[in-house]
Amino acid sequence: MTSGLNEPNQFKKRADDNEKQYLREIMEERFPTKEAVITEIMNLEAILHLPKATEHFVSDLHGEYSAFDHILRNGSGNIKNKITDIFGGRMTPSRLQNFAILIYYPEEKLEYKKRQLQQDEDDALEQWYLDTIQRLVELLEFVSTKYTRSKVRKALDPNFAYITEELLYTDPQEFDKRSYIDQLMKNLVSMGVTDEFIIATCYTIQQLVVDHLHVLGDIYDRGDHPELIMERLMSYHSVDIQWGNHDMLWVGASSGSALCMLNLLRISARYNNLATIEDAYGISLRHLSRFAEEHYADNPAFRPKLVDGDSFNFDGEQLQLTQIQQAVAIMQFKMEVQTIAREPDFQMDDRALLNKIDYDNNTLELQGKTYQLTNTCFDLIDPKDPGKLTSEEQELVESLLHSFVESKSLQKHLEFLVNKGSMYLRYNDNLLLHGCMPVNEKGKFLPFKYHGKEYRGKQLVDFFDQQVRHAYNDPCANDYSAADLIWYLWQGPISPLFGKKAMTTFERYFIKDQASHEEVRNPYFRLRHNEIFVDSMLEEFGLDPQDGHVINGHTPVKRGHDAIMANGKMLVIDGGYSKAYQPTTGFGGYTLLYNSYGLQLVEHHPFTSKEDSIVNGKDIVSTRRVVNHEVHRKSVADTDIGARLKENVKILRSLLDEY
Repeated sequence: MTSGLNEPNQFKKRADDNEKQYLREIMEERFPTKEAVITEIMNLEAILHLPKATEHFVSDLHGEYSAFDHILRNGSGNIKNKITDIFGGRMTPSRLQNFAILIYYPEEKLEYKKRQLQQDEDDALEQWYLDTIQRLVELLEFVSTKYTRSKVRKALDPNFAYITEELLYTDPQEFDKRSYIDQLMKNLVSMGVTDEFIIATCYTIQQLVVDHLHVLGDIYDRGDHPELIMERLMSYHSVDIQWGNHDMLWVGASSGSALCMLNLLRISARYNNLATIEDAYGISLRHLSRFAEEHYADNPAFRPKLVDGDSFNFDGEQLQLTQIQQAVAIMQFKMEVQTIAREPDFQMDDRALLNKIDYDNNTLELQGKTYQLTNTCFDLIDPKDPGKLTSEEQELVESLLHSFVESKSLQKHLEFLVNKGSMYLRYNDNLLLHGCMPVNEKGKFLPFKYHGKEYRGKQLVDFFDQQVRHAYNDPCANDYSAADLIWYLWQGPISPLFGKKAMTTFERYFIKDQASHEEVRNPYFRLRHNEIFVDSMLEEFGLDPQDGHVINGHTPVKRGHDAIMANGKMLVIDGGYSKAYQPTTGFGGYTLLYNSYGLQLVEHHPFTSKEDSIVNGKDIVSTRRVVNHEVHRKSVADTDIGARLKENVKILRSLLDEY
């Protein structure tokens, strides 16, 4: 909270003794005198008594940038609550709301407000500036109370750090300082930097209201702008990511997995957002479109899905997307046959469906039942070798894959995703993971056997974490295994990110009987309601069941179901950011806040638009539920950072003894 020694993940993991020695050497260099050591001990021990800062949890963003950006700006309603705490008795509800919108969108709200006030009397704008600055400073003082001055200073815009600190730490009621403060305020207005100061202060408030952000996976697919979400996360002050199954498709494509690439292309065509690939990442789909047009016709099973408010951009786009989706799906099913044959340890022979089709009768036998196939588009499949790509398909796949691997803008985002991400995270007594832990009906962790070794429980997710990094950082053209494992994370039966027996994409396209479409969930999703099972999970990851929680995303919480399970120890925060899910969920998503007083689950109504917020003062309507309330308010000493600070203090005290 003051020096670099206090930042999480500052040092690489080492053996305990080596790490302590390394820390000691660093401290000897940074604090070479007795006085310096004493000062730092006093500083760190004081920090341990500050209140725990606020963590913000979001999940399953699915490219819905506007809604995500708004919730990030308003801190899941936290900023509005702070404003109400201070100004509730001094401002009307509409003024409170407009003040909140100013903090969320300072640039746009300022322009809108200036257009309004310039039509009033001459000094109306100047008076509004003075009143607004005073309120912003008062709010900034309130939200900065749980931090050291040093941490607050780092959050300030350097251009305004001096004047902000003077306004922040000087009592305006002091008679001797009153005229000094008044003149500072007037100079901000008269010198024409008021807008810049207000904007900088609003963003500082946003940063201090939420100290750290957790993103529990599925940034990509379905929504229009995952690339904007990635840019936002890369500029955010403190963030970690737990990978989702949809994210793995993009990591896999950039790691050289053609099968992952074909899956994401199919999904993008299905949800009418190929623009992400072409416009955001500069990957041309012209050859794919031409190939699809030549070989595929209209097909009702492959028409793209539209949600309320969406439309096609040009005449013929629906047909084009339908053709592309067919072309990519057939290549995907072919490559599934190849991958499943290459990876016998996956035990997925039952999903190599092209091998099981009776092409003369157009039927497929599944689990002892024969189904008639409809809406088929099998002209490019060789019944004698169903998994083989045509020469034209092979050339197209290689060209597309090269474009994904070579896209600099995509690689920039995925490098951040891999480096800031992980399969799971233990953070302040909580276990964060996107999907599930594969178990049997009795809650025992299922084994995944691969290349003669067996992995289960924590070992399983550690293994996949290592393989994702290996595939992305050390791609090898002659070694498919790591890239194949990323695809397995997408739809493998013992994947911690999938959590189902099988993905029935083929059945949904070609079989009318909806019973064949069912995707059987792993027993985890039933057992996570059971407190004893959740306790066993926490213990598996070295966490105390008395204090810990499991925080999940991945599965939208349907209308009428509860996101709080297992006596408050299991929290599911995928409530439906994606518009495609909102008819099922009935609302616009869950988020979670964890501050010094405990955990709060926040349920959000669907977001309208940024413009509606600025012009009409509309905010996302959010409802809070207290998950747990701490009997004793948590301090920094009770956090993971606090544990590191305590270790630092021990080392410093040993140095002090030597001095």
